[in-house]
Amino acid sequence: MNPESTEHEGSTRREYVKYGGAVVGGGLLAGCTGSSGSSGANGTTNSSSRNGTTGNETTSSTSSEGGNTTAGSTGNSYSVTMAPMGTVEFDEPPESWVSYLSTYGDMGIALGKADGLRGLWDPGGMTTVFYDALPDVDVSFENVSPISGGGEFDKEIFYELDADVHLLDPNWIGVLADDWGEDDIEEIATGVGPFLGNYIRRRGDDWHDYQYYSLYEAFEIVADAFDERERYEAFASIHNDMLATIEETLPPSTDRPTVGLVSVNSDFENGVFYVYPVQEGNNHKQYRDLGMRGAFDDHIEGGYGEFDYEQLLEVDPDAIVFQYGFSHVSAAEFDSRLETMRENPVGSQLSAVQNDRLYRGGSSYQGPVVNFFQTEAAARQFYPDAFGEWDGMATLHKESLRLFERQRVADVINGNL
Repeated sequence: MNPESTEHEGSTRREYVKYGGAVVGGGLLAGCTGSSGSSGANGTTNSSSRNGTTGNETTSSTSSEGGNTTAGSTGNSYSVTMAPMGTVEFDEPPESWVSYLSTYGDMGIALGKADGLRGLWDPGGMTTVFYDALPDVDVSFENVSPISGGGEFDKEIFYELDADVHLLDPNWIGVLADDWGEDDIEEIATGVGPFLGNYIRRRGDDWHDYQYYSLYEAFEIVADAFDERERYEAFASIHNDMLATIEETLPPSTDRPTVGLVSVNSDFENGVFYVYPVQEGNNHKQYRDLGMRGAFDDHIEGGYGEFDYEQLLEVDPDAIVFQYGFSHVSAAEFDSRLETMRENPVGSQLSAVQNDRLYRGGSSYQGPVVNFFQTEAAARQFYPDAFGEWDGMATLHKESLRLFERQRVADVINGNL
């Protein structure tokens, strides 16, 4: 199964894993298998608290009483707490790890753990374009194994990879794979290594009836699991500085264009477009942080809609950003799809087409590093007078009007703190 096939189906699985309780020393106290009406009381504390808002998500590293990370020096056990797993205990920092896509995968890379990454859903589909824009940072997925087998999660690969920790929300596996149940999750958690992850990409799915986390809330917990508090705090500082720069530079809301979010995986030839409002999950963090005026926000009930060319023209956004444009298509493929839109008699009438404001957009799976770049790209696309013109991916290497210092990020990844 392509992971993006779940983008529009929401909670259509008949059943899914319900995982809760505590993982201690690799053991698991399992919850129950059920439907969307079950309680969300399991594991509702996190390892650290942050001060945050829905829009500009500033970060702090003040620990909370409810779910502190209890960490010690090498040789002493410590634990982190995250819904839906509960408390996960470690005897020492994990050296090897597995992730799904580039949300938690990017977190591990940000913490300097790229060499320990053993498995991803589809390593071949992971882009390195953002890491390539950082000095002295070399990230490759060539030796990372796929954890999908025949379009489903392959349990045997978890045994083969033998990772110390799996940065995956175990309930998400139950959504993707019909053949995974509570017993399978418990088997891997106890026989290989614990799960640590919360599906933060989007909000509102019926199956996710427990606590959500912002990007930096989840990142802080993962950093504590790897015993990398200093690296986390350095990233949080860079993130806060970027948000402050945005706040100082943004044009007034009345001067901001309306921007339509459209999936690059839409059917351009037949005029079937997946369109989105600006959502609360991590998938649209950069757009919220930039105060984007979502063109479809008042035209869609729910997480997405299907529009034809005539409906796009009725809304007529000032600009259109094609979600997954950075991650799912090449530059040539993207240009080909835009040409199809330009040649359509109705599509050619769109203001965004006539004013050449059609842009490749970010992936909805983003960790801290990817989010830095996707935020800067969107800032240039939406507000070129304030942040500088967007001139394709080559813009990421330009030194003018940057929202964050590339060298500073690279130093944190490389441990030069």
